[in-house]
Amino acid sequence: MKVRVFLLSVILAVALSAESTPTASDVIVENYISATRRQANLLENASADVAISGVIPKLKKYGQLQARRLSTLGRITYEALRFTGDDTVKRNVIAKYLQAEEQSQQDPSIAVTPDNYKFKYKGRTQVQGRDAHLFEVAPKKKRQGLYRGELWIDAQTYLRVQESGRLVKNPSMMLRKVQFVRKYEIRDGVSVPRQLQTIAETWLVGKAELTVDYTSFSFDSKRAGFDDSDQ
Repeated sequence: MKVRVFLLSVILAVALSAESTPTASDVIVENYISATRRQANLLENASADVAISGVIPKLKKYGQLQARRLSTLGRITYEALRFTGDDTVKRNVIAKYLQAEEQSQQDPSIAVTPDNYKFKYKGRTQVQGRDAHLFEVAPKKKRQGLYRGELWIDAQTYLRVQESGRLVKNPSMMLRKVQFVRKYEIRDGVSVPRQLQTIAETWLVGKAELTVDYTSFSFDSKRAGFDDSDQ
């Protein structure tokens, strides 16, 4: 009887120890959170040129906005430079995107962190020529701005290099489904946006496609102590 009790105690102790010991994937996520926090202050004051292109294939309408994207103390604003194309795309695709981004910026409730998401490790892979860890992410709550999909974390810097998925809650009653792919590049040890591709399926006009290309991204890398060796 004493032997049985002893064995049960050992098994219980091992089980509790296993539950409290971080797994390799837990460590990756912790490093990702730390790396993201380190670069947050730097990205509070950054700028980039953007080309925001919208297409409504069913209506054969297209438009593109050239603008300057400014982030001052974490608040993102856009300085419009030139628009070409159809005003329908400008009002119903590009303007809606800018409005949604302004509303969601600096909102900790939609950050891709363990507070808001479940992380499931899918293995090591390559994306955009870099070694990366692939995670399947699923929101813990059905909240505006959250998505179900995949997250690629750079194996060297632990910064995000790509996200893709589907929003779990549509931002408008006019939309049936919203899917996206966000691509980043690691520059001076910082993950900066490179391209966003979004396809929104609407009830009235079918698909509305949006592509945002970022160029001339600039920030003061010396403020955060990063250098080119992190690339």
